[in-house]
Amino acid sequence: MQLCFVFPGVCGCCGALRPRYKRLVDNIFPEDPEDGLVKANMEKLTFYALSAPEKLDRIGAYLSERLSRDVARHRYGYVCIAMEALDQLLMACHCQSINLFVESFLKMVRKLLEADKPNLQILGTNSFVKFANIEEDTPSYHRSYDFFVSRFSEMCHSSYEDPDIRTKIRMAGIKGLQGVVRKTVNDELQANIWDPQHMDKIVPSLLFNLQQGEGTDSRSPSPLQSSEKEKESPAELTERCFRELLGRAAYGNIKNAVKPVLMHLDNHSLWEGKVFAVRCFKIIMYSIQSQHSHLVIQQLLGHLDANSKNAATVRAGIVEVLSEAAVIAASGSVGPTVLEVFNTLLRQLRLSIDYELTGSYDSCINIGSKIIKEHEERQFQEAVIKTIGSFANTLPTYQRSEVMLFIMGKIPLPEVHPALGSAKSGFEGSRMIQMMLLKSLLQVTTGFQTTNMLTALPSSFLDPLLSITLMEDAEIRLLVLEILVSLIDRHDNRTKFPTINIISDISVLKLKVDKCSRQDNLFMKKHSQQLYRHIFLACKEENSQWPHFEALYALLAVISMELANEEVVVDLIRLALALQELALMNDEGLPVFNRCAVHALSAAYLNLISQLTTVPAFCQHIHEVIEMRQKEVPYLLPEDVFIEKHSVPKTLEKLEGEVLFLQSKISEVLGGSGYNADRLATPYIPQLTEEDRLSKRKSIGETISLQVEVESRNSPEKEERTPAEEITFETLKKAIVDSVGMEEQERERRRQVVEKFQKAPFEEIAAHCGARATLLQSKLNQIFEITIRPPPSPSGTITAGYGQTQSRSVPVYEMKFPDLCVY
Repeated sequence: MQLCFVFPGVCGCCGALRPRYKRLVDNIFPEDPEDGLVKANMEKLTFYALSAPEKLDRIGAYLSERLSRDVARHRYGYVCIAMEALDQLLMACHCQSINLFVESFLKMVRKLLEADKPNLQILGTNSFVKFANIEEDTPSYHRSYDFFVSRFSEMCHSSYEDPDIRTKIRMAGIKGLQGVVRKTVNDELQANIWDPQHMDKIVPSLLFNLQQGEGTDSRSPSPLQSSEKEKESPAELTERCFRELLGRAAYGNIKNAVKPVLMHLDNHSLWEGKVFAVRCFKIIMYSIQSQHSHLVIQQLLGHLDANSKNAATVRAGIVEVLSEAAVIAASGSVGPTVLEVFNTLLRQLRLSIDYELTGSYDSCINIGSKIIKEHEERQFQEAVIKTIGSFANTLPTYQRSEVMLFIMGKIPLPEVHPALGSAKSGFEGSRMIQMMLLKSLLQVTTGFQTTNMLTALPSSFLDPLLSITLMEDAEIRLLVLEILVSLIDRHDNRTKFPTINIISDISVLKLKVDKCSRQDNLFMKKHSQQLYRHIFLACKEENSQWPHFEALYALLAVISMELANEEVVVDLIRLALALQELALMNDEGLPVFNRCAVHALSAAYLNLISQLTTVPAFCQHIHEVIEMRQKEVPYLLPEDVFIEKHSVPKTLEKLEGEVLFLQSKISEVLGGSGYNADRLATPYIPQLTEEDRLSKRKSIGETISLQVEVESRNSPEKEERTPAEEITFETLKKAIVDSVGMEEQERERRRQVVEKFQKAPFEEIAAHCGARATLLQSKLNQIFEITIRPPPSPSGTITAGYGQTQSRSVPVYEMKFPDLCVY
């Protein structure tokens, strides 16, 4: 028996002395590999492994040894049998000693993946995928999957000559990556698959295969069952794998998963096409947990800032992706980044305007060689505005109000920013910024609906918005009017007034008119006079065109349907009659077209409001005047004015008689129906404010002359005062020269005052201050004596007989107020 060990050639006779596990392993291999695994012997091996788990690691090592030898000898049939046996043992055994067996198994999978034969690579991958689906009972502290991540990523980029084999290799790589993720993502003891070193390999590999199927339609959030052929395509498999990867991402891993996507799109210039980039982020937004949506938005915003000096097409692609992502994020939460989103977009808008006007990205850095195309910058600006609207539509009302106020604070206004324009772009840049920000504001206000407009639209927002209606730029004024209409129209009535015309029966429009709520009444009490004044003043603009009057008509209409109570209706009728008087008197020297347009606007609105009030006599009077105009002066109606080839005459003769709406007649018929006849009989006169005067200043000279004029009008002694000195270049030059001497005198005077209070005795200082106090009191007494004003009256100015204003000489400080007015 000892000779068996001395002479290896005859050791075969001692097979019975080989370890049992080796004999069991050898028995599973048939003489002809074509016959496949010997199933009966495989069952014996499995039973032995379950009965003696401490032998499992040795079984694995021996199988690994045989498989390595078969690979080296190109005996691929036996290789397949060995891998099948390993798979079955893995599926059957879950004991504490399985870790050592897994090491042998992974060693063999690695051996197959390193082989040049595609079939062996696919075989190894399939075995790894089976292993990945096993939930192990005991953790592993030392197992590493770095090789598998690298190798599977490499297989995803396979460039094998045969297209069918290339497809199989790529699909095997995708399945392998999917297996690695499944095996490691929930095991804290494993290497963190979310580390950048792994994500930078996995994500680009998936995107590469996803891009190969870019021609196919992007999938919905939950892909429908597709045909078997589609399931076998790498692109389809990649999308499922990518969704699974993102779906497993926790809060802290989103950044590492999305950053390689951004880098891949950058490196392969995929932002410009937009289609693939949008598809990628649709998959991302639909796959991640909804509460993490704002993290993706944040990364896109940061990436947009990082590419702020890149080509406009690249920035436009990022913005387009942002727009699509915002719509999907609405189902989750935009999170704490609301104002950050709008701040970033508005900053990019301002930069784009500077690029467009200056022609360079940065004059300080040598990037001027990049050619800036104006039309591309315009497309980028439009994309930003569209994205602002997309984000706004995802926000609740209270947040949208904050965003509106935020954007309004960014708009350069003459009163707030006297020196409009940046150092780069100048005044034209400021005008473009105003235009773009107002367009953005219009996008935000679209679909805005609130039950309490008083809180949703505070004075800090409405006051600067209305002041813009007084600017000379017609395009800017039109945008403001559209914004006002969008804000007030809460029932989508605006779409029912596409043009300005005379509607014989408004019932066909199916308008939605709700009763004015208490909050709406409070809003109109506070802001109605502002709205009326700006509508009136907007009609006095010489450069107003057809769209302006349509917007004004829509504004009057939505106020009548959304915010009208009895008092508001009366004021709106007075305003319409005042517009007719404005066109008749023509104190502003308006062109004939504008005068006819104002007449037409007044007629169209009175026709509408008469039918809304449903007072028959009122409707009859309006109808009669309109019929008379159709016969005699059709150019005073919108159908003849607001057309391309209008019939407006060169001169407008004096109008009178039956072609005019009569205030006395309207007051009479409405007074009989319960409306305030006295208020209707009072002509509407807008109260001009300093805002109206100074809003249109063009130069320093005009501002100074306006201020001098205001001072002279407000002075009680204006009749006795001499005309203000004319300010010329010489006057300004003299003032500048004299200012040096004046500054020296002022410094000397201050020094003397300080020295006096430091060195003079206390009695002298007290006497000096007492004398000043006495002088101040005497001046106040003089002011009180000359201040004579009538007491406030709820009914306005007190009139005596024959329409003369009655003046009451009662000093203000001697007025007696009722007890109820004092608290």
